[in-house]
Amino acid sequence: MEIHLIILYWLLMISVLIETHNSDELLARTLGALVGGAVEGLLSDVVIIDHGSTDQTHRVADQAGCIFLQDQTLIDGFRRARSDWLLFIEPGARLLDGWMEPVAVHVERMQGPACFTRSHTHRRPFLNRVFSPSNPLAEGLLISKRQSMALFNPGKTAVDLARGLAMKRLRAEIIPAALK
Repeated sequence: MEIHLIILYWLLMISVLIETHNSDELLARTLGALVGGAVEGLLSDVVIIDHGSTDQTHRVADQAGCIFLQDQTLIDGFRRARSDWLLFIEPGARLLDGWMEPVAVHVERMQGPACFTRSHTHRRPFLNRVFSPSNPLAEGLLISKRQSMALFNPGKTAVDLARGLAMKRLRAEIIPAALK
């Protein structure tokens, strides 16, 4: 990796926010895909906002070194996040190799909200995309903390925050979480 990218990552760290409910196995998969970002210094912290899980979600989060917020709101997650940029991702979603540079460049340029591109094998068929609404958080959401807080309404979720946002599509791929 080039030295300027390493310095860029250090200067432009992001916080990851994940809302969970009985998602221990899915959360483990997602966190595993984020390890590279933590090692390279792009991720400053991961905040797990849990909504009453009865499985081992808290242990997965603890073992991974995440900040775990039990029965708290998304705004509490905003407040605990250390970075000025937030990456919202669903438990079970996985970022594929090569995601760090497009995210760092996007943050460096202070562009608005962005999402990832679905991997080729996980793209929805054309007619399905046209006639069937999708989960607005399926491709993740990268957004500044300031803009998140301005758009947020109490009692809402990250999916609600992402709904209706015009987002730039990053040249980085994601495997979305399995359909529920």
